[in-house]
This record gives sequence, structure tokens and C-alpha cells, in this order.
Amino acid sequence: MKKLMILLLVMMIAGSTVSKAQDAFRHSDILLNIGVGLNSYYDGGTPVGASLEFGIAENFSLGGSFDYLSRTYDYGTYGNRFSALYLGARGSYHFNRLFQLTTNKVDLYAGAALGYRSFSWRDAYTGNDLGHDYNSGLYLGIYGGGKYYFAPKVSGFLELGAVGSTNAKIGIGFKL
Repeated sequence: MKKLMILLLVMMIAGSTVSKAQDAFRHSDILLNIGVGLNSYYDGGTPVGASLEFGIAENFSLGGSFDYLSRTYDYGTYGNRFSALYLGARGSYHFNRLFQLTTNKVDLYAGAALGYRSFSWRDAYTGNDLGHDYNSGLYLGIYGGGKYYFAPKVSGFLELGAVGSTNAKIGIGFKL
């Protein structure tokens, strides 16, 4: 009888752990990420960005994102300023249920983004605009990421892939 009680207790704990694991992402969540890029595609500068996603189904979220990067190149008595702005929509699939995670502190996800990117160059010495056509236009990005929840509504995150003007972004995430 004692072994049966222990077995039932272990099964209840394991069952509650699995159901909590599914709470790392719920279809009603609103997720805000604010982060910085660890590198830049454009030879310098520190990309900063944010994304806001809304849970729309059991494992899916949709929303938008922006990413900004600026850098000044100094050449003696003059310089040029480069900036990049990415603005787009993104959608994520959250893998917690599929992978049957046993913790509610982790949220693993992957997704795609589609949007517009705008580049500009400006001569800092003369003030002349050097153009906005530097491959500005539509972009398609894919990414994979993970969050670790330090508290029920606060997490740290890492995203890898085409996430704006960087291929690696870290930051802080919030459930609103």
C-alpha cells in the first residue's frame, strides 16, 4: 500500500509538472521582447530591437517587430553615418507541448518574419544625403529562440537566425 501511495504521489507530481510546462506559453499570452544584437551584418554598430506577439492558438503567436542600427564611420575630418531600420510582421510556433517539456520556466520557439527594411547613408561633414536605396525593400527572416523565465512574467531570451540586422539577439522578455 505504501508503494502504491508513493507511486501515485510521483505520478501526480509528474502530471502537474507537465501541465505547468504547457503554461510557459498559452494562447492568450501577450509577449514583449526587448533586446540587443550580439553582432551586426553591416560592419559595426549595436542593433537594438523589440517584438510584440499575441498568442492566437495553442502553440502559435503572431505580432510585429522592429530593429534599428546606426553607425558613424569617421575618416579624418569627415565621416559618414549609416542606419538600418527593419519593420515587419512575425509569427512563432512554440514547441513546449510537442517536446513535452517538464518545466514551466522554458519556452522554445521558432518562426518567420516578413517586412520592410530601410537603409540610409549620410555624409556627416557636408550633410549630404548619400541615398536611401542601399538594398532597401522587403526582407524575409527565419529564427529560433528560447526563453528562460526568472519569474512568472519576466524572462531572458536568445534568438538566432535572421532577426533584423543581426543573427543573434539577447534580451529581456515580458508577459503582459
